[in-house]
Amino acid sequence: MTEVSSLTGRLLVAAPALADPNFDRAVVLLLDHDEEGSLGVVLNRPTPVGVADILASWAGLTGEPDVVFQGGPVSLDSALGVAVIPGDEGLSPAPIGWRRVHGAICLVDLDAPPELLAAALGSLRIFAGYAGWGPGQLETELTDGAWYVVESEPGDVSSPRPENLWRAVLRRQRSELAMIATYPDDPSLN
Repeated sequence: MTEVSSLTGRLLVAAPALADPNFDRAVVLLLDHDEEGSLGVVLNRPTPVGVADILASWAGLTGEPDVVFQGGPVSLDSALGVAVIPGDEGLSPAPIGWRRVHGAICLVDLDAPPELLAAALGSLRIFAGYAGWGPGQLETELTDGAWYVVESEPGDVSSPRPENLWRAVLRRQRSELAMIATYPDDPSLN
């Protein structure tokens, strides 16, 4: 098998033609990507469920909106914490309770006591479930044009208006991708 170039920490932005309703206009942050597969969370799917309703001890540390996000269609009964933790990226070993994914973006151990991390967290999002791909599956979808791969920014994780993230991420691209941000929700109405 050929070596896979890691896309960890980058965003997958759903192409308008992507037919899977789980990923319609989705923006996925890749948390892991290697020859064994890929795992990420959808950043723009807030649910009506408040963080305080399921993880009360973490509720005071989440940003607005302080709801649980649907991270993807896999393992909806599990929770992942993704945070922006500014500071020295070269800390070794990593502090207890989190693992740096890329830049300031980190995975938070939700079993750790929140007070251990409270001072370090810049922002936190809680995701129910995740998006997952088996070996080679994401690469096939990329070849088929289902996703655009773009750089992430720490603010993507904590966007206060996640419903606008798909257009915002595309609009900031310095290529023809910026034009796709204007693609209508329903092209048949044009």
